[in-house]
Amino acid sequence: MNAILSLLGRVGLSLIFIISGLGKIAGYAATQGYMEAMGVPGALLPLVIALELGGGLAIAAGFFTRWIALSLALFSIAAAVIFHANFADQMQAINFLKNVAMAGGFLLLAAQGPGSLSLDTLLQRRRDASPR
Repeated sequence: MNAILSLLGRVGLSLIFIISGLGKIAGYAATQGYMEAMGVPGALLPLVIALELGGGLAIAAGFFTRWIALSLALFSIAAAVIFHANFADQMQAINFLKNVAMAGGFLLLAAQGPGSLSLDTLLQRRRDASPR
């Protein structure tokens, strides 16, 4: 049961990043303009896309889970502070808290690991079984 719940949790955490990364590719120029309007260099957009899309896919698969979970936790907090810190706007306050909640989920994932249904676990089992 824990294996299935861990897998579903990873997929749930990763979906928003996968979809957001794809959306940034589809609306590249608009996203770049928005980032620049918020004081973030637009040249960082390829890195953002790589982290969101690549990181989201890696979390879903359970690959380099702990490191990517830490990276996405930090990214979520940075995005909250940069893009959602207007607490006078209720939607921005909700988005800020959403990012904090996602960061919390990623920190738990980093602490607990990906579970047994993951590429990390499969690769570890192969390393453990290989002759030395």
